[in-house]
Amino acid sequence: MEIKIGTKQILMVLYILSWIIFVGICIDAGGFLSNTIYTLAINPEGARSFWPRMDLSDLFKYDRGHFLVLTFFMFVVNLMKAWMFYLIIKILHNKKLNMSQPFNKQVGRFIFDISYLSLLIGLFSLWGIKYAEWLAEKGLAMPDAQHMRLGGGDVWLFMSVILFVIVHIFKRGIQIQQENELTV
Repeated sequence: MEIKIGTKQILMVLYILSWIIFVGICIDAGGFLSNTIYTLAINPEGARSFWPRMDLSDLFKYDRGHFLVLTFFMFVVNLMKAWMFYLIIKILHNKKLNMSQPFNKQVGRFIFDISYLSLLIGLFSLWGIKYAEWLAEKGLAMPDAQHMRLGGGDVWLFMSVILFVIVHIFKRGIQIQQENELTV
């Protein structure tokens, strides 16, 4: 007995996985924001256990402004990742992926938006890492970039370049598809 997995089943699995990842990233982004506010406004000891495996107490004692800037980078990167997965969920939910006519403006716009988001995620990740490295050079104990959810900035930049190329291929595909519809 042979089981065939079609495009619809794969898209459904991707839809479910996107929801799971989206919820996880939203939890991270919300945790960074709420812990930053809690630490700054209510309990400075919150910096000691800021997020799992992340102790920012040295940074907080050194300077609250630097603490705020670093947590801002962590929040913004996770917010943009959540936004990216929201766009993925939205296109899969609205069933804008038409396999009979894959070159349509909605899919082209989706890839364009994802490419810009990945560019911004890459830039903010790299800026956040450079900022943390600069702080570490001052003798502050800093958590690993992966624990701060800032790792992989170069990969995000690489992905954005690939997606920009795909966007231009899609633009040309949309033009050809529209020309073919006019000649029929």
